[in-house]
Amino acid sequence: MNLLYANDKRGAYPPSWYAATATPQTPRAPLKGAHKADVCVIGAGYTGLSAALHLAQAGRDVVLLDAQRVGFGASGRNGGQLGSGQRMEQDDLERLLGDPEAAKLWNLAEDAKELVKSLIGKHRIECHLKPGVAWTGSTGSEVRHLHGYAEHLARKYNYGEIETLDHTALQSVCPSPDYRGGVLDMGAAHLHPLNYALGLAQAADVAGVRIYERSAVHHIDEGTHATVRTDAGHVVADHVILACNGYLGGLNRKVAARVMPINNFIIATEPLGERIADVLPRDVAVADSRFVVNYFRLSHDGRLLFGGGESYGYRFPADIAAKVRKPMSVVFPHLSDVKIDYAWGGTLGITMKRLPYVARVGKNILSASGYSGHGVGTATHAGQLMARAVQGDADGFDTLAALPNTPFPGGPAMRSPLLVLAMSWYALRDRLGL
Repeated sequence: MNLLYANDKRGAYPPSWYAATATPQTPRAPLKGAHKADVCVIGAGYTGLSAALHLAQAGRDVVLLDAQRVGFGASGRNGGQLGSGQRMEQDDLERLLGDPEAAKLWNLAEDAKELVKSLIGKHRIECHLKPGVAWTGSTGSEVRHLHGYAEHLARKYNYGEIETLDHTALQSVCPSPDYRGGVLDMGAAHLHPLNYALGLAQAADVAGVRIYERSAVHHIDEGTHATVRTDAGHVVADHVILACNGYLGGLNRKVAARVMPINNFIIATEPLGERIADVLPRDVAVADSRFVVNYFRLSHDGRLLFGGGESYGYRFPADIAAKVRKPMSVVFPHLSDVKIDYAWGGTLGITMKRLPYVARVGKNILSASGYSGHGVGTATHAGQLMARAVQGDADGFDTLAALPNTPFPGGPAMRSPLLVLAMSWYALRDRLGL
């Protein structure tokens, strides 16, 4: 199944609140005819836009291709949370890799947050960037884990941006009857993800990047000069960057074996008005400790943007709003009567260990994807690191490339059935409170 078109119209953004409130952009023309470039970047999400922007600023001639529109995929549909650290927690990384390598990854993650914030400031991107992400626990053991982890980060990494919250303190942040405590990370942030992507694209335009939309790549001829082919044209380039994440399809078997596309869903309620005080009295983003994570925040026009609900097929459900209302009713039962104005789905890429998959997949082909729900900062940073690697500075790129990333068992044919089993088990544990 071609996920580029399985759930979406060609050349159109999904019917999301993000698309409805995005900075207007004139569609860009598709690639036609023969072109040459120093670097051809495939995929105009955060990874590809960041790579293209940084390469152009360094004086490279860059062509950026997207099968749909700039920010069309996960970059324009996600929960908008700019989190701290990696997707895997630091103590788990320490056990997996040892303290020195875990410390490198923490520093890279801090660089990623700073990069996003600096790009927004430098290019004056209007994406409503605001500080604060809370993590919540629904059981006593989850709360103790979150508090212990905050103490670990303070002690070992000198990270003092996290406040521990008991039940009473959390109620002043998020008065949900489902949550018993948590932490609040004011070094993390949240933003309008599509406007952030569109702002990066505008900056790339100014830097001289040639961006082509509705230009699906169907084949790459590898060689000293790679040839990237679309239906209506091709690009001959010294280097190729794969930045496709969950929409890679069959472009590269090595990446496809390690990065699996899955779907997630978000709704936007009607403006809440005075009811905001019963949902999020502080304007921070929230994510909980469930395996199938619920995540939410307020929009700048006072709506609740709520993401959640697992899906086991690659097609979106017929009634996305009903699917997401179910977990929302657990977190906020007092919103059972609230109207849902927007509901949309998106496809992201995950890996076995929930660590990004960054690799040289050919002599002159680099790839980064599989951010596993932690992509706002990581993807932007991965793009910058690939741009640096193309220029000969591969230090940060090599650190991420050294991460263990095993293929999914059974390859692409078996990874989806195995995910169904795993997600079903963990979803059951969430419902039972185990």
